[in-house]
Amino acid sequence: MRLGFRVFHAGATVALFFLTAAAFGDAKMSSPVLVELFTSEGCSSCPPADAALARLDKEQTVAGVPVIVLSEHVDYWDGPGWKDPFSSSQFSARQQAYGARFRLESVYTPQMVVDGREQFVGSNAPALRNALTKAASQNKAELRIVKAARNGSEVEVEIEAGHGATGPKGNLNVWVALARDRESVSIKGGENSGRNLEHVAVVRVLVNGGTMKGGGGFHRTVRVPLNPALKGMRAVVFLQPSDAGPIAAAAVRPLED
Repeated sequence: MRLGFRVFHAGATVALFFLTAAAFGDAKMSSPVLVELFTSEGCSSCPPADAALARLDKEQTVAGVPVIVLSEHVDYWDGPGWKDPFSSSQFSARQQAYGARFRLESVYTPQMVVDGREQFVGSNAPALRNALTKAASQNKAELRIVKAARNGSEVEVEIEAGHGATGPKGNLNVWVALARDRESVSIKGGENSGRNLEHVAVVRVLVNGGTMKGGGGFHRTVRVPLNPALKGMRAVVFLQPSDAGPIAAAAVRPLED
């Protein structure tokens, strides 16, 4: 089985997302939904999905559902022509775990995963809206990022979490992602040679900050190494079972420089 393949859209053009902005102060606002995009600069099918994720990040909501985005660059498209500077085998492994969870014959790019519940081609707007609506109706755990601040070559992320009255009761891994708000790269080789690609919420570091035990709470400051030269960063924390199951909660906070 080949690790990854491109997605071709024969006979039709998949529209980019049309997003409806909604104020975060609206009544009955749902808990945030995490949208992960598995992408690569070496994949010619990925730029439309990258652009769609950027639009989603800008608007922050779809049909009143608050959204947190992450761009995770896989490494199986890296080759002599071009190596994605943001790619990591860790993200490829994470996508593979989702592939097993969703019983896919093979992983692919661009792939969007919504709250660990549904997956689809990363530029499929109707699928996104449908998945967000379903995810927004789920009971979530409680999660708050109290602080996300630099301390020399580390970032200190203080996290408070609980299962809540109606949230999932099993053990949950507490994942901490440090993502850069914007990246712009001029591609010199490979399938996207000659293009300037823009990315948002590019994950530079992803660590497991611990486990929230079933029925218990979680309060910890997780220290994550980060190059001090990287500015314009955000911390994203999410709770997820160890089997790449549904996201139980997600939160985001800009990094204090």
